[in-house]
Amino acid sequence: MDLLQWFVDAFNSNWTLPGGQTLLVREVVGNAFGLASALGGMRRKIWAWPVGIIGNLLLLTVFLGSALSPDPSLPHLLGQAGRQIMFIAVAIYGWMRWRNAEGGQIVPKWAPTGARIGLVIVMVVGTVALTPLFRALGSWEPVWADAWTFVGSLLATYGMAKGWTEFWLIWIAVDVVGVPLLFSSGYYATGFMYVFYGIFTAVGFVIWWRAQRTAAQPVVILPPDPNPRRPEDDELA
Repeated sequence: MDLLQWFVDAFNSNWTLPGGQTLLVREVVGNAFGLASALGGMRRKIWAWPVGIIGNLLLLTVFLGSALSPDPSLPHLLGQAGRQIMFIAVAIYGWMRWRNAEGGQIVPKWAPTGARIGLVIVMVVGTVALTPLFRALGSWEPVWADAWTFVGSLLATYGMAKGWTEFWLIWIAVDVVGVPLLFSSGYYATGFMYVFYGIFTAVGFVIWWRAQRTAAQPVVILPPDPNPRRPEDDELA
């Protein structure tokens, strides 16, 4: 029990930053798991999904703010908290889909044109629809940014599960809005991680795009030589 209590106290502890700002230990640990999951996703490794789920569970406790923290000043980011639950649900779907992939590894591909249009529509309409809901529930301003990151994260994770290369670009759109939101609300570990993710997702897009081009190249099978050269032919020559 003493060891368990030590872990609980450690995960509830804060690090004090210059300027008096605080940093939750479990926020750092949760983002570390998220980074490991992103690296696995870039390499198309199936272990990326369960590792990501662990990080999502940790970050869920972070973004519920003062509800699960000894610091009553922490704000609620309901979009960020809700998307951790969404991540877990979609990660289970992606985990199963990647396990059943032909050849044992998902092959990147472009999303169909209809799916691309659908992604844009859901991104915009979902943000508009969720903004008043999140505001009524007391989410941090600007609430539309919280809704944007929630919807974008859902679409990006779904795109990753489907093997669509465009999911990296959706993550970039999420990061552009999510970084200022997280810094303004005091979640510095996740904010800095989003800055890194912005660079990382650009690299991931290039890697998946190259893998997609390689997989699309036709395999040329040469016919057997009807008159193969034999060693004795060289001796006669």
